[in-house]
Amino acid sequence: MQRLSRVFQALTGILLSGLVSIANAHGHDETNTAMGEPSAAMASTEIADSQTYFHHNAYAGFMTAHIILMTIGWVFILPVGIMLSVSRSKYRFLVQFTFLAVNTVGVLLAITYNASTPDLYPNNAHHKLGWILTWVAGAQVFLGMLSAYAQRDPQEKGEEQVSFIPISQEVMVEHQRINDLRFQDPHRFSYDSGHGTEPNTESLRSQSMSSTGSDQLPLCNMRNDLLGEANEEEEEKLLGMKSTRLNRLLSKKASRLFASRLLRAIQLLYSSADYSILFLAWVGFLTGWVTYGGFFMGDRVFSGLAHLIKGSVFFGFGIMSLARWAGCWSEMGWAWNIKRSKKSLRTAEFVESSLVFIYGITNVFLEHLNAWGSEWTAQDLEHLAITFLFIGGGLCGLLIESRKIRNYLNVTTEDLNYEQEGNKEQSVEPKSYGFSMNPFPGLVTLLVGIMMSSHHQDSMVSTMIHKQWGTLLVAAAFCRGLTYIIYYIAPPTSTLPGRPPTELVTSFCLMAGGFIFMASARDTVMAIEGNGLDAMFIFTVSMGLIAALMAWIITVIAIKGWAVRKEQSSSYSYRPVLTAV
Repeated sequence: MQRLSRVFQALTGILLSGLVSIANAHGHDETNTAMGEPSAAMASTEIADSQTYFHHNAYAGFMTAHIILMTIGWVFILPVGIMLSVSRSKYRFLVQFTFLAVNTVGVLLAITYNASTPDLYPNNAHHKLGWILTWVAGAQVFLGMLSAYAQRDPQEKGEEQVSFIPISQEVMVEHQRINDLRFQDPHRFSYDSGHGTEPNTESLRSQSMSSTGSDQLPLCNMRNDLLGEANEEEEEKLLGMKSTRLNRLLSKKASRLFASRLLRAIQLLYSSADYSILFLAWVGFLTGWVTYGGFFMGDRVFSGLAHLIKGSVFFGFGIMSLARWAGCWSEMGWAWNIKRSKKSLRTAEFVESSLVFIYGITNVFLEHLNAWGSEWTAQDLEHLAITFLFIGGGLCGLLIESRKIRNYLNVTTEDLNYEQEGNKEQSVEPKSYGFSMNPFPGLVTLLVGIMMSSHHQDSMVSTMIHKQWGTLLVAAAFCRGLTYIIYYIAPPTSTLPGRPPTELVTSFCLMAGGFIFMASARDTVMAIEGNGLDAMFIFTVSMGLIAALMAWIITVIAIKGWAVRKEQSSSYSYRPVLTAV
């Protein structure tokens, strides 16, 4: 184990600055003293490095195992569980319980490590966030079980299956034959004995009632048997495991314990947890590597937050673009297709413009917080101008996405006279109006990439890293522009995902650009230089990781489609259930 930990530490030292793209910020958000004296900054960083968990060799095996298990749980198992949960697959709880088990072991290893080592990063956010993530993950599974049990009534479910699923005539004949043998009456009816042969005699009436009852009894028994089998199948489907006494008890009681309003609230919380837990997991990974590497201590935290937020915005932008290419949100028309519903729905470009606008508003003064109270420098003003670019570009994008604004822009003083002259046919909206083509999110990305590619830095490594992710953002913007050109010439005509190939390149460049962006902070650049690495190594490693991550994201989305199709096929599977008695 010690040898494994040493190997892992060596690899982590090589990849630390670029791998998990910690909370970073342009390598230019420092105070004037740090900018004027890079050698002093290097010395202070080296001193800080000697007091980090990365350089603490005691009990390193526990930390190695913790990192490996958390990566397996949160990167591989959890996304699969969420996709199965969204598709309401019968395997969702099995995968989620597996994730909880892996996460629990990882938490225990972290507790053991913390108890055995000194606190080298006082008051760090990762410890607190780790507990929050653990409780949220547990609550998600608990709410999912409550929702699954409470929204079904076993008796009503069985009745519904019995009433509406058809049965073949051959099965009916075979069942009747078997039950005739089991319930055969040893007495025969005598219609020629002279006793009670009149149609309305009491003996014939009682005999007829007895015969009818004996004929119906086997059918009722079959009906009850099939009801029980259907309920057991539903219980097994619920958890993906064999029916147990506890399972049957919960199925009977849960739907009676919760009012419909409370059940809707539980389902809403469960759905919210499905989508929010991945964001929390991303934040947990970032804070974990910040704590492990000892980055952004003291007033440098604002520098780290700035780059963490900016890099994550572009990284998330890339994941969203990849998900759109893969077919997510196709029902809303976000997958480069026409929407299935004629309702007025927000476009993907509206969401992108909103994020750009909100980011610009919330980050106006973030770059200057680490030097708050001191004189504003030229670089501070540059960063402020970038936030105004986000505000203006996002606002323009929102205005373009407004249907009312577009309608007002179409109005001219000549419109009324033109239509009265019989030119209504020429006033029909062009086909391009049916599809959103908003260039401002891409334009903001292009300008940020150009500016950062030529941004002055204190070292050659930092300058090259900034040029790398700036160039990637420029490439992403150009590919998005090509997508709009393609769809302007030939607008989509199908509800199926369009999957333009240019969007794959857009996604890759955005994810890779955001990833390297988060590795361009001053602290991480110092770590790169301190370990004898260069910018090209970080670039090549990042490209490989992003390509692998894209493959995994596509696989996870495909798993969701497989689960949905499997659930649909099982719902329509044939069951020989009696329809009438």
